[in-house]
Amino acid sequence: MRRSWNNIGGFLVFAGPSTFAFLSITIVSFLAGLILTFTNWNGLSDDLSFVGLSNYAVAIADGQFWQSLGLTALYVVVVVVLANALAFALAYGLSGRIRFRGALRAGFFTPNLIGGVILGFIWYFIFSQGVVAVGAALGIDALATPWLASPTLAFWALVIATVWQVAGFLVVIYLAGLTTLPRDVLEAASIDGAGGWAWMRSVVLPLMRPTFTICVFLTIGRSFMTYDMNLTLTNGGPYGSTELVAMHVYQKAFVSQQFGTGQAEALVLFLIVAVISVLQVSVSRRREVDL
Repeated sequence: MRRSWNNIGGFLVFAGPSTFAFLSITIVSFLAGLILTFTNWNGLSDDLSFVGLSNYAVAIADGQFWQSLGLTALYVVVVVVLANALAFALAYGLSGRIRFRGALRAGFFTPNLIGGVILGFIWYFIFSQGVVAVGAALGIDALATPWLASPTLAFWALVIATVWQVAGFLVVIYLAGLTTLPRDVLEAASIDGAGGWAWMRSVVLPLMRPTFTICVFLTIGRSFMTYDMNLTLTNGGPYGSTELVAMHVYQKAFVSQQFGTGQAEALVLFLIVAVISVLQVSVSRRREVDL
């Protein structure tokens, strides 16, 4: 009995504060938001009434919501592929014995430490003035064109800025995965004559699948919830062509003051991301190599 009380006391001391914060900030907020999806609250007034499933009907009929969700899906696919490919290539290069390896690792991780709002303003300056000046000086029309004024180029500007930020965080995870690869398997492959691309394709990549699962999972969730970079870099423009779904939900709830509909769209987004993430992890786990 005394041991049980000691275990409870230890839990409250070490895990109690974080558990309380998780329950009060995440779970309670989620449940409160779920309740608000059944009301007509505008986010400001003290009066609200329950309206059943009408907010979900409005959310499903909102064509702009599905358009922004489709754009976000394309954005997520591109970011996931480019960020993970770049991060793995950098991690593989940094896993070898090269000069200034520690400084390079710190340098690649630094963008992840900068907030999305600040990064958005930095990249706004780069694309609105820096790239244009370089393109004009070199006579390259593709660079001299203001990227943020073109719907297509603004989308790719958002992708580039996001990949630049996310890749540094993924590099750390890939480095951890590369350093934990079983040396006996790698040595056996080398003795058998595996080398070059065959060694990478048949030995390294299969062993790295658990790490790929983690990195893809993290990138999917982070990309779907992109808001700060979207706000400061393009603000959804030009003409709403780069408005991702997180920004659309915010606009619906806080700008249009349709809080119940915005919460319903947020819940739909949550369910979509949850299903995609679960499927991705399940499929990836089945393809992992057992040692």
